[in-house]
Amino acid sequence: MPSMIEVAHLTRRYGRYVAVDDVSFRVEPGTVTGFLGPNGAGKSTCMRMITGLTPPTSGTATVLGRPYVALGNPGRHVGVLLDAAAQHAGRTGREILTLGAIMMGLDRHRVDEMLELVGLTGEESRRRLRNYSLGMRQRLGIAHALLGDPQVLILDEPANGLDPAGIRWMRSLLRGFADEGGTVLLSSHLLHEIEVVADDLVVIGRGRIVANGSKAQLMSAAGTTVRSADDARLATALEVGGFQAAPMNGGGIHTDAEPCVVGQLALQQQVALLELREAGTSGLEEMFLQLTAADAREGVAA
Repeated sequence: MPSMIEVAHLTRRYGRYVAVDDVSFRVEPGTVTGFLGPNGAGKSTCMRMITGLTPPTSGTATVLGRPYVALGNPGRHVGVLLDAAAQHAGRTGREILTLGAIMMGLDRHRVDEMLELVGLTGEESRRRLRNYSLGMRQRLGIAHALLGDPQVLILDEPANGLDPAGIRWMRSLLRGFADEGGTVLLSSHLLHEIEVVADDLVVIGRGRIVANGSKAQLMSAAGTTVRSADDARLATALEVGGFQAAPMNGGGIHTDAEPCVVGQLALQQQVALLELREAGTSGLEEMFLQLTAADAREGVAA
């Protein structure tokens, strides 16, 4: 079976500035892939190229084996949410979904099903979009993306504006969609927002892929977390031994050395260990921050 989404050497230049630089990755059927990177790393530009809204300078992107623009009635195959505010502010939520259903050739009952699915009440669905909160716009955007019963979802920062209960609901919804055979590409600049739900991770910084693999692979490569009675002395011993040793917020060290190696060095240096474990999720976060540190600022690229 071909990849649901395949990106090959995708590049977008604006004059001399390179917003997306030779990006390649695949999103397989039945998975949630987290597309991670700081604000301005190039995630949105890449997703706009995948969905045909921004032409690439070079490279290709296909969905279900074809360019998005070549899909007949694309909403029946691919659900897209790139900007929850990109709807007519004077229309009601129900009107927006009804127009979508008409354009896709769907039964009007699908509108009621989607409103119920995303938790928008009948009264809320009759409000003008200008009176929606950001969280309500996100729910409406997810309803529109799911309207055509697609095989693939492409969502850009869908948790923006959702409260903690809403974020949990969204994760459950997307996990269920993937478990039933659907495929999700989910962008975020926050690791914890999608770490729970993602199967695979693609990390981008300054327009380039800096890490790509299964969540399990990246977490296993995340190293070791250690806290000791003398972190500075232990860090020096690790560095002399050829290992990286980065101080962590709140104390402790993150290192690429195996836990057994850290323990041996601590014994040699007679440094008492207070905590020693494989880094897991915290190490994944440290790795993410290190990989994208040069791009961790606003306003570089969309």
